Amino acid sequence: MTLEELPEWLPGWCACKLGHEPVGVLFAVRSSSAVFGLRLACGRAVVVKARENDGRASSCVAAQAALAERGFPCARPLTPVTGVEGLAVHAEEFRQGGELLRGDSPDVAARYAAVFASLMAELADVTVAPPLPNPRWARWDHTGPGLWPAIGFLDERDQNAVPGFVVGTAGRARRRLLAAGLPRVLGHADLEAQNLRWRDGEVWAVHDWDSLAWQPEAALAGAASGAFASASPPTLAPVESSAAFLAAYQDLRGRRFTLEEREIAWAASLWPAVHNARWEALHGDPPVCGDAVRAQAAERLRRANA
Repeated sequence: MTLEELPEWLPGWCACKLGHEPVGVLFAVRSSSAVFGLRLACGRAVVVKARENDGRASSCVAAQAALAERGFPCARPLTPVTGVEGLAVHAEEFRQGGELLRGDSPDVAARYAAVFASLMAELADVTVAPPLPNPRWARWDHTGPGLWPAIGFLDERDQNAVPGFVVGTAGRARRRLLAAGLPRVLGHADLEAQNLRWRDGEVWAVHDWDSLAWQPEAALAGAASGAFASASPPTLAPVESSAAFLAAYQDLRGRRFTLEEREIAWAASLWPAVHNARWEALHGDPPVCGDAVRAQAAERLRRANA
């Protein structure tokens, strides 16, 4: 992307909020939000993020700022969230470098669990308004009609393309999750390999703080235990690796899950995968998550008592 291709509002926003207009584009990524890496006229590199203004962003950025202030490995926000043309926009430092940690073995799972345990311990002391609605891949608690949360660009496609076993698995997992009466906490709902960077064996940066959620701790840990190995395309980790993740997480947090929490963790381990399997089917993509759900659903549902 060139400077001329940036949104019209962006240079003026940078001048107003950061003191300088951009003179170069380092990168631009669009998914659920638009992310721009920019070089400002003063020479500073920053990242500007813009996403749908659904009321979540201020809480997410406030929590990210609190953790960055304590030295947690994440980018430090440089501005509060502001509204621009229906978007929620903020800037943060450019935390560059680091490498992906790939793999889905139990040993790799335990390393991701250690990061998640540290993250959750830090967030336990952060007080912000719940970042609702939850991200769509963690929104099993939606109040709309039907199984899936309302996602217009998916709902308008032919739902007959979604395999029956995906729909059936999603229904059973969701019923188990909704039956739980566990308290909700603040947590990261997108702990995937693609959102972390590592240096010399230690985590260097945790990204994607837009994906904070308000769900039971066990559900958040369970979702992470299934999704930690995901890069592109997303996948579902092996059952034994999810078990290793959950065991390491509980050890590091110094508390064993109750029976209900263990079941909820296993139910939640399936929800991002069925969301992704639905996405694959509706877009005609190779069934990476779909195949994994087909192979693992029975065991995960058994452990979930679903």
